[in-house]
Amino acid sequence: MEELPLSALGAALVLLLAMSAFFSLSETAMMASNRFRLRHMAQQGHRGAQKALDLLARTDKMLGVILLGNNLINSAAATLVSVIAMELFGDSEWALGLGTLAVTFAILVFSEITPKIIGATHADRLALLLGYILHPLLRLFYPAVWFINLFADALLRLLRLKPEQHDQAPQLSPEELRSLVLESSHLIPQKHRAILSSLFELNDITVEDVMTPRGQIEILDLDHPWEDVLTQLATSHHSRLPVCRGSLDQLIGILSVRRLLGNLNSDDFDEPRLLEQLQTPYYIPAGTPAFSQLAFFQENRQRIGFVVDEYGDILGLLTLEDIIEEFVGDFTTSLPGLGNTLHWDETGAVIVDGGRPLREINRMLGLDFPLDGPKTLNGLILEHFEDIPEADLSIKLAGIPIEVLQTHNRSVITVRLFRPKPAGPNLYKSTSE
Repeated sequence: MEELPLSALGAALVLLLAMSAFFSLSETAMMASNRFRLRHMAQQGHRGAQKALDLLARTDKMLGVILLGNNLINSAAATLVSVIAMELFGDSEWALGLGTLAVTFAILVFSEITPKIIGATHADRLALLLGYILHPLLRLFYPAVWFINLFADALLRLLRLKPEQHDQAPQLSPEELRSLVLESSHLIPQKHRAILSSLFELNDITVEDVMTPRGQIEILDLDHPWEDVLTQLATSHHSRLPVCRGSLDQLIGILSVRRLLGNLNSDDFDEPRLLEQLQTPYYIPAGTPAFSQLAFFQENRQRIGFVVDEYGDILGLLTLEDIIEEFVGDFTTSLPGLGNTLHWDETGAVIVDGGRPLREINRMLGLDFPLDGPKTLNGLILEHFEDIPEADLSIKLAGIPIEVLQTHNRSVITVRLFRPKPAGPNLYKSTSE
């Protein structure tokens, strides 16, 4: 039998390296492909995606045929290089060593590193094509793959390892899903991304985080003169008002103001007729998760409730809009002439109402006030001082410089926040020290 010329041997070596590169590319591309995207395309009827998912559902078989082909080809390439080296340099040890180094370099560069980088970079597009090729290869070499997997499965059982089942969609935790949403800036508009991100936080938010504190609730006090009651009804900017006598501790019910607008100028409209329009107040235990309360509002067609502590004292007012605003964003429900958003001015400062929720301040200004204690900026400052601070006092909380501008009775009315500096010496020191 005549020996093959070197040109034929060289062409065979190039072919083997190309086949090895194909299997290396296939392994990386299939394992790095986005299974959620493949599943979506398969549901749309894409045959390549369906074949790719079928292979990924049998990862042990898919890897078996890929590694079987890759190892056989690499072994054949190493043998062929030895033959070429002997043809060129004779039967010498240094020639065989040189051939081993050469084939190792060629396999690493042309059949491993480069194709795997390509496979990882274009995994989703390549997986759609590779499904058409690997599927028939698996059928062709299935007996050999099955025989090899017998030993692999036995070794896994010996090590007490159970292979994962890939016939279902990968299970992701809420934190992992939230990370996917935050990292999808090139696919999802910023506003949509913010809403989706906020949805994952609803289970960690209680009704106390989103309610209107008791001190900010507008009430309709029936102990006031009747003329004052009518004036308040005509000028109120709220669609519903808590009706009480003296204070919220003597709450009577909830009044829908819109139902009375046509009767306010009527001569026979009096207190008994107003009381007939009242709805029974609904109470919400403090600590109730906001998401659970949202579901309750939806199921029972409720829109408003009062948050109470363990002693039955009213802590605040919660509406359906309060929960929705937490993840959708603020609606234009503030009083006319009052701004509802916060922005840093040109000096890096902003004036904030002391009763403003910390969650809202963090979201609007990108700050990091702690949320595991007081719910409002006023509460945070009072907790820090353990007393009522005086005006023109400066402190630093959570790395944020704060200047108290106005206090009244037992509350901090307004403060000025300064944008925290990312680096440099501490220029703001608490004057309370």
